[in-house]
Amino acid sequence: MDKLIEFASQHYLLVSSFSLLLAYFFTLESRRSGKPVTPQQATNLVNREEGVIVDVRDADEFRQGHIAGSVNIPASEIAERIAELEKYRDKPLILTCKGGPSAAAAGKALKAKGFTNLMRLQGGIQGWRDEKLPVVKA
Repeated sequence: MDKLIEFASQHYLLVSSFSLLLAYFFTLESRRSGKPVTPQQATNLVNREEGVIVDVRDADEFRQGHIAGSVNIPASEIAERIAELEKYRDKPLILTCKGGPSAAAAGKALKAKGFTNLMRLQGGIQGWRDEKLPVVKA
């Protein structure tokens, strides 16, 4: 640990440049798949701007509990079922999964197909439940 501090103090320009590039990389990657939104912001988007929640979990997980009004398209099928989302192209799409990574991958696929108004629900469905917001079972 002492050597790390000594290195950082002797090469402060190199360390600060690396830190800035790392922060930029994470910011850029998080924006590529859609802007992260809190459950409250997602609720506001649905209520005020007719946003659509797209749940990318598999059908079994979706049936165990999902956000009311959400559309279920598993992440593995997003490329084949993109036509189902065409009618929502002009509306905010809020992607959610169990915890976040699948929604990010789906967001990248949708962005590549020309969807621009994409968001990701922070914490996924678990974050929604943690906020004590309702889920419905099918």
